[in-house]
Amino acid sequence: MRWPAVPLREIAPPKASTQPFPDSFVWHLSLEQIEGDTGAVLAKNYDYSGNVGSSTFYFDTGNVLYSKLRPYLNKVVVPDEPGIATTELIPLRPDPKVLNPRYLAFYLRSPNFVKQASHHVAGTKMPRVVMDWFWKHKIPLPPLSEQKRIVEILDEADRIRRSRREANQKAERIIPALFLKMFGDPVSNPKGWPTKLFADIFRDTTAGNKKLQSKQFLEFGRIAVVDQGQSQIAGYTDDVALAYKGTFPVIVFGDHTRIFKFVDHPFVLGADGVRVLITKPRYNPLFAYWHCQLLNMPIAGYSRHFKFLKEKFFICPDKGLQDRFANFASIVTSQISVFENAADRVERLFSVMLDRAFSG
Repeated sequence: MRWPAVPLREIAPPKASTQPFPDSFVWHLSLEQIEGDTGAVLAKNYDYSGNVGSSTFYFDTGNVLYSKLRPYLNKVVVPDEPGIATTELIPLRPDPKVLNPRYLAFYLRSPNFVKQASHHVAGTKMPRVVMDWFWKHKIPLPPLSEQKRIVEILDEADRIRRSRREANQKAERIIPALFLKMFGDPVSNPKGWPTKLFADIFRDTTAGNKKLQSKQFLEFGRIAVVDQGQSQIAGYTDDVALAYKGTFPVIVFGDHTRIFKFVDHPFVLGADGVRVLITKPRYNPLFAYWHCQLLNMPIAGYSRHFKFLKEKFFICPDKGLQDRFANFASIVTSQISVFENAADRVERLFSVMLDRAFSG
């Protein structure tokens, strides 16, 4: 049976909460608090309602909040309490008579919708979804009983996916713990290692390399695409002429996201805020990568962060110690990759389930 398709505006119009919070201590939701792909809230910041800026709105548990900024980051939240949010989020209000809020959230996170939304953007530096397209977009609308069944299946699949991620994260904590044991906190430097500035350790090799727009990413291809998103590999392309021209390994830094990635294989740069760094002689690149992971980087929203990285000092232990740490990290990383391969299979299965769930 084919389900009817209904424009978003008809069943989930933009409607913020009409319940203000005068002088209340409330949740202030920003994009940085939202995990891409899952919609998990990474942290909750609370403040008095009078301290918010003008570009905000009130929301409640009847809303589904969708980020119109950089839709490929895939940030959708079903709030569990009222609060105040940035206007980069759209306050959809699904009609409870016809639309389950969690069904809507899963649909907005589905790979097919994310791909479509990423094609319908305006702006280069700060791409946002074209709202006229968004509100006219038609969502498949099965009966509420079927929506509930789909949500239950996807919730269970999502639980398995999260468990797999948590297992990976526990394994990944081994390497930072070893770094801290061998070298101490690189920020406070309690062991008194000599230090150098960023410019003495790294060379920025980004310039001169071509970048690929997110709408051009393929699910499979001849060469991986690395961008500033959370996934190590954002997609693929068959255009090997776009490959990064420098030496390996490299550290890829997300200028907006503050995410570091260690890359030791051919790749294409994803567009929008990617920096590619190599280490200078006498500094082990894998040691440098984990050093970067432990830096206390300030959060400047979706502004550029590379300027802050360039101001950092880096500890300089003996090269032999750096190499010892890097050898151990390589062994642990190879084991983690086994877990990640399993996790990737779970992620791909979940993506397929998301798309098929809304096919009618």
